[in-house]
Amino acid sequence: MKSHKINKRAQSPFQLAIRRFIKNKLALVGIIVLLIITLGAIFAPLITEHNPTYGDLLKIEKAPTDEHILGTDGSGRDNFARLLYGARISLIVGFSAMLFTLIIGVILGALAGYYGGKVDNFIMRLADLILAIPFLVLALTIIALLEKVTITIFVTVIAVTTWPSLTRIVRGTFLSLREQEFVLGARAIGASDWRIIFKHFIPNAIGPIIVNATLMMASMIIIESALSFIGMGIPQPTPTWGNMISEAQNIRILRNHPEAWIPPGLGILLTVLAINFIGDGLRDAFDPKSTRR
Repeated sequence: MKSHKINKRAQSPFQLAIRRFIKNKLALVGIIVLLIITLGAIFAPLITEHNPTYGDLLKIEKAPTDEHILGTDGSGRDNFARLLYGARISLIVGFSAMLFTLIIGVILGALAGYYGGKVDNFIMRLADLILAIPFLVLALTIIALLEKVTITIFVTVIAVTTWPSLTRIVRGTFLSLREQEFVLGARAIGASDWRIIFKHFIPNAIGPIIVNATLMMASMIIIESALSFIGMGIPQPTPTWGNMISEAQNIRILRNHPEAWIPPGLGILLTVLAINFIGDGLRDAFDPKSTRR
């Protein structure tokens, strides 16, 4: 019994967080669901032989058959193929936009929280300026000014319009760590600013960063789907779940072809729920005080 307690005390905070995360059943369900969706997206060429962008004008809006298990859309394209490849695009956009936003938010938040003063004021006023403009208005304005929207451009637009929230979180965490004894000790022995930030600050702020990054990915997928739904996202014929739902706005398709819009809608729902379950599990794991009993 005593050795068990000693081993438990010897574990790092990160190891203890992993142990708590594994005990969260909803988080594990989220991982399984997200893994299934991801594998379906990765191995889409092996699952279906149809090209998601090829339209057969002789098979427009066909009902499900053995050849097209989810039927075809208004351009004769296979809905099942578009569903699988759409998952790939949605996950790529969600992850890439999250990663890009994470890089911007962590760097600017670290600079603002560590240096304070004029650096902090400049970064926070810039964040206030972006937050003062409604996200949808800002994103749509930038997209409307561009001649052609690619996945890279779309990800960049989302990232440069959503970084302020993460920057504020990282800044607040750094401000709380700045006067801690281990930081003062590192300064006393002559450690450089960048060494202190990467060696001491970021490891201690990794919990909030990981949690917010996870939840942010779910938000990015919703943003991509919403903008694609209104025709301002990834352009056709590139398959995305938002594009598929947008194509099914016709009342005839809504009534007679539910297989055209229910699967992508469920794809968005299940993916976002899975990521949110994972995010909640990570939050409870890294912050035991928030764990629901």
